[in-house]
Amino acid sequence: MARQSERINVAVFIDYAGETGGAETLAVQLVERLDPARFGRTLVVFRRIERDDPLADEHAAVAARLRRGGVDVLALDRDGRLDLAAWRPFLRRLRAGEIDVLHSHKFGPNVWASLLARLADVPVVVAHEHTWSFVGEPLRKLLDRFLIATGADLVVAVSEQDRERMARIERIPAGRIRVLPNGIPPPAVERDAAAVRAELGIPAGAPLIGTIGVLRPQKDFGTLVAAHARLLRSRPDARLAIVGGGPLHDELAALIAREGVGERVRLLGPRGDAVELAAAFDVAVNSSLYEGSSLAVIEYMALGLPIVATAVGGNPDLLDGGGAGLLVEPGDPAALAEAIGSLLADPARARALGERARARQRQRYDLDLQVRRLEQLYEQLFAAATSAAPRSRLSRARRPLPRLPTS
Repeated sequence: MARQSERINVAVFIDYAGETGGAETLAVQLVERLDPARFGRTLVVFRRIERDDPLADEHAAVAARLRRGGVDVLALDRDGRLDLAAWRPFLRRLRAGEIDVLHSHKFGPNVWASLLARLADVPVVVAHEHTWSFVGEPLRKLLDRFLIATGADLVVAVSEQDRERMARIERIPAGRIRVLPNGIPPPAVERDAAAVRAELGIPAGAPLIGTIGVLRPQKDFGTLVAAHARLLRSRPDARLAIVGGGPLHDELAALIAREGVGERVRLLGPRGDAVELAAAFDVAVNSSLYEGSSLAVIEYMALGLPIVATAVGGNPDLLDGGGAGLLVEPGDPAALAEAIGSLLADPARARALGERARARQRQRYDLDLQVRRLEQLYEQLFAAATSAAPRSRLSRARRPLPRLPTS
C-alpha cells in the first residue's frame, strides 16, 4: 500500500490507559511526547474497563487527555481471553498499512503483538519488557524466546541486568536486545514538607521514611514494615508512610497490627499527589524483590532524596552501584533497618547522596531524553525495514538490525 504521509505511524500497545502502574505510565507518556510532526500517534488498549473498575476514572481521564493532545486512542474492549472478535478493528488497521511501528509493552501485549505481526505485514514490531524476575514460569520463558523474540524486530529491556538475563536465561539473541532505561519529566512539586507533615499528623522533628508503590508481592512491603519495627528500637519517633493501593492492603494492615507499629506506620492508599508527599520524606525506600527500572526510584532521585533500595534489577544501575543511594539485599529487614538508620544518623551524608541522585537523574533518566532515543530508534528501524528484501512473516530474526542509538 502506498504511503499517505511522510510521518511514521506508531501504535503503542498496552493493557489500559493509566498512570498508576509503571509500564502503563511510561507507555502513555512516550506516545504523548512523540513529535507529532514526525510521528502519527495511536494508543491501543485491549483491556475492557468496566464502570465499577477502580481504574475506570483514571483510564477515562488519561484517554480523554491523549485525544485532546492529538493522540488517537483505540479501545478494543476485549471481554476475556477468548474474545477474538475484539481484535478485528485493530487487525484491519494493521492489514491496511495504517501502522508502521507496533510498540507493545509488557508480556501480555508482547505476546499478542507477535501474533498480530504474523497476520499483518507490519514493518516494525518492538516488544518492550518492563520487569521480569526470571524465576519459575517455564512457559513464559518459551514464549519470550520462540514467540515474542521471533515476532519482534527488537526486544527492549529497561536495565542491563534484564538484558543479560534475557540473553543468558531465555537465550534471546543478545544482538536483538537494546536497553532503554525509564525516564520521568521534571517533578512539579508545590507542597512543602511542613504541610505534608501537618496533614499526616507527624511531629516536626520526627523522621519520615516513605515509599510509593502498588501493594503487591513484588514490592515486598512486609519486609519494610518489619524493618521499621526494628528501626523503632533506636528511633522510636520514626514514622513510615506507604503510598499506594493494591491487592495486599488488608494483609499488610494485619501485619502492621501484629508488629505493634500501627501508631508509627501509615497506609495512605493511592494518592494523586504521591510525588508531593514524597518530597517530605527524610529517606525514600524501595524494598522490591525484583524490579526493571523503577519509576518510583527515579522520582526519588529527581527530588534529591536520600534513597535505600534493594540491589535488584535496574536499581544498582540507577543508583550508580551505591554511589547515589544505599543498596541492600532483598528480603532482609535487618539490613534495611540498618541502612535507613545510618542515613537518619548522618544528615550530611544523606544530603550528599540525595544531591548525587538528583544530578544523575537529570543526566541519564530524563523522560525527554528517552523519547528522543526512542524516536531515533523508530526512524532507523523503519528505514531498515522499508529498504530490506521481503521476509517471512513467521520470523523477523534474520533481518539485520541497523546501528541503533545506544543507551
